[in-house]
Amino acid sequence: MIHRSGFVNILGNPNVGKSTIMNALVGEKLSIITSKAQTTRHRIMGIVNGDDFQIVYSDTPGILKPKYKLHESMMTFVNMALSDADIIVYVTDVTEKKDEESWYLGKIKAAGAHVIVAINKIDLSNQPEVERIVLEWQNRFPGAPVIPVSALNHFNLDTLLKAITNKLPEGEPYFPKDQLTDKYERFFASEIIREKILLNYQKEIPYSAEVEIDSYKEEKDITRIRALIHVTRDSQKGIVIGHKGAKLKKTGTEARRDIEAFTGKKVYLELYVKVTKDWRDKPVELRKFGYRL
Repeated sequence: MIHRSGFVNILGNPNVGKSTIMNALVGEKLSIITSKAQTTRHRIMGIVNGDDFQIVYSDTPGILKPKYKLHESMMTFVNMALSDADIIVYVTDVTEKKDEESWYLGKIKAAGAHVIVAINKIDLSNQPEVERIVLEWQNRFPGAPVIPVSALNHFNLDTLLKAITNKLPEGEPYFPKDQLTDKYERFFASEIIREKILLNYQKEIPYSAEVEIDSYKEEKDITRIRALIHVTRDSQKGIVIGHKGAKLKKTGTEARRDIEAFTGKKVYLELYVKVTKDWRDKPVELRKFGYRL
């Protein structure tokens, strides 16, 4: 029996639904999802196995022009995914404008990997408009499959999966067949907390905040987690904590429930807020948070 295995890396601009697509293809919520741009900051792998195949998906940060060293690190993850891909799934959606997507396409074409274009959010459009967008992308990537999907509604993802498996190269699996991801549980705990920050706070707070797992202790019946929420200014610290600590308590309660659901174990979660000025531009801090420069 021929075995196929490959790296299928998902690229695209911010907020087009890359994380939703990967979670749906993997069948697990590995990447956090919100309506805010730049939700994904790291490269996150999800591994799907069959008897005769292994697909190593990578969700990546949205393609952007850096304003901070944080953004430079995020683009490092994108460029790494570009360089080691067997298949690139480039995700766009029905609302994107041409000038938003054009500057990185040349790099994708030059990467030498198979390209599949997924046009997401077609539930927000109509058939004639979707057909027009499909034709545009067929002209940009001649010969590449262009597949309209709705990740939110799981529409046409089976067609996308078939296109991926058809292009997988022959090879042995890269990871054990029972492995789901390359990340540890403490990473997902920090991401779940950051997701709640994205959902519970407005304006600059989600983009100024980073979560550090200070301690992660697994005991017989409970996991004890101490996490620091780093912000850039004193005023942001007060907003994150809220009146009499109510906002921070709400964030912690929601995060604890999701971490328990993810790990299948009871969790005791402590959250603290720390001001770390200009952490987005400090290499030492960024490396501590797991970014590569």
